Parts: sequence; structure tokens; C-alpha cells
Amino acid sequence: MLQINVKNETSRLKTVVLGTAESCGPTPKPEDAYDPKSLEYILAGTYPLEKEMVEEMSAFEAVLKKYDVQVLRPKLLKDCNQIFSRDIAFVIDDVFFRANILPDREEEYLAIQYIVDQINPDKVIELPEEAHIEGGDVMPWNNHIFIGTYTAENYSHHITARTNKLAVDYITKLFPNKIVKSFELRKSTNARENALHLDCCFQPIGKDKAILHKNGFLVEEEYQWLVDFFGKENVFEITSDEMYQMFSNVFSISEDVIVSEKNFTRLNNWLREQGFTVEEVPYAEISKQEGLLRCSTLPLLRE
Repeated sequence: MLQINVKNETSRLKTVVLGTAESCGPTPKPEDAYDPKSLEYILAGTYPLEKEMVEEMSAFEAVLKKYDVQVLRPKLLKDCNQIFSRDIAFVIDDVFFRANILPDREEEYLAIQYIVDQINPDKVIELPEEAHIEGGDVMPWNNHIFIGTYTAENYSHHITARTNKLAVDYITKLFPNKIVKSFELRKSTNARENALHLDCCFQPIGKDKAILHKNGFLVEEEYQWLVDFFGKENVFEITSDEMYQMFSNVFSISEDVIVSEKNFTRLNNWLREQGFTVEEVPYAEISKQEGLLRCSTLPLLRE
């Protein structure tokens, strides 16, 4: 049996599923883009090449292995983008959730089925079909579970709206002893304003700090709740340009060690000032698809 347990975003990582950029297929057609940022690069003719993305993921894998993390990879599917393993599943405590993702991405989940088969089947949950949720919107934080959502009536018209109220209600019922807190995210066809997932505008780091982008939240009180929860002095506020570059999508190997993109100079300097060890990797090509380091990982076990 594969042991799973994730109580928060930053405890020492032991086992993770890292996506893969191999055989990710040709550049998508504009009408097949899942998010506005990818569309931008498709139209500009600068969509990332497989070779570059494979190199970036290899650099990330090397850092994970340096810290003795067990790294599992999906089975390879021909011409399929399998980079963002966070979208397809997530773990809260010792429960593994299959995400309800865009139907076109069903086969990505099948590529990690061999891993799921090693988990206690009583602890594997599939939400009802109408409860939409993706792992980028779900953040366990000890006795809290933070979830990004979008509940406006035009939900179904937004391909960038990935998690609905039904899913939030479902998770709330499953964890009666935790405080489930949902946040309305700003959805837009403008890549500089669109918060595709909660981890595009917020992420807890260390024991008590957070990276935040105010405009990613539709309701100012909800953003303010997070500022108050972590304390203003513990929050690194990012600009809309930094959100576009995915500054909040770094990845914690432990409470002290954070993997970050090497060009995130302002953030990386601040993290070091706060006492973090920052492992810098190149990830700028992958970021063109509106996903970064957290999006590429599915943590299964943290200490």
C-alpha cells in the first residue's frame, strides 16, 4: 500500500507525483486552448517547445530528489499534455480525491491509475459528476481547507471556472472537524486578470506566511480575511504582472525549503530575507500555459 497523508502545503514532502512534458503533442490550435495565457502564446507563435519544457521539469525533479523525495511520474501518453498533475487529483489528510476536471483531460487521470491502485481503495473518493473541482483550487492548511471557487450564474460559460459550490459543500461535509473556507476568484479572458485557480493568486508558505494577489479575489472581504489570518507583516503581495508570471505558484518541499522560478528576483530575495532556502529552477516556458511549480505536482505524503 502507498501511504498518503497531506495536512498542509509545507510539511516535509516525502512522496509526490510530478507531471511530465514528454510527448506533450504539437502546439494546440487557438480554439483548443484551456486558458487565456496559453492562447496568447499560441497566437504569438511563442508557445513553449517540448524540449524546453522537458529540461525545465528535469531541473525540478533533480531538486526534489536532492531532498530525498520519492518522485512518481504518470505513464506516458502519446501527444498529451501531462504537465499539470495538480489538476487531476489532490490529497486531504489520508483521503485521495479524483478531481472532476474538464472532460477532455480524462486520460491524464488514467495515466496515474497505477499509482491510485496502490492506495487503500476505501480512501479514494470520486466526487459526483456535477461537483466540479481541480487540485489547484484546494489547499489543506492544518485545521482549515482553503478552496477557490466561482459561483456566479455565468459559471458554465467560463472555461477558466473550475470549481463550483457543490464541490465546496461536498468537501465541507466530508471534513466536519475542519473549517472549510471558500474564496470567489476573478475569472477573465484577459490573462493578466484571470485567476485560473486559487494557487494563481495565493499560497501559504513556511509556518505562517503567504503570497497573495489582491485582484485575484472578487470579494475584497475574502482577500482581507486572508491578510488578517496570516498577518499583514507575513504577506508578500504580488502585482498583476507578477501574478501573470505565476509568482504565487512556487512549491514547498518543507517549511524551510521553497522551489521557485529563477527569474522571480523580488520574491526570491524576500523569501531569503525571511530565512527560507530558495531552490531556483528555470520554469518560464511552462509558465506560458498558466501553470507553474505547484501546478506540476501532486503531493501524496508529507510528514
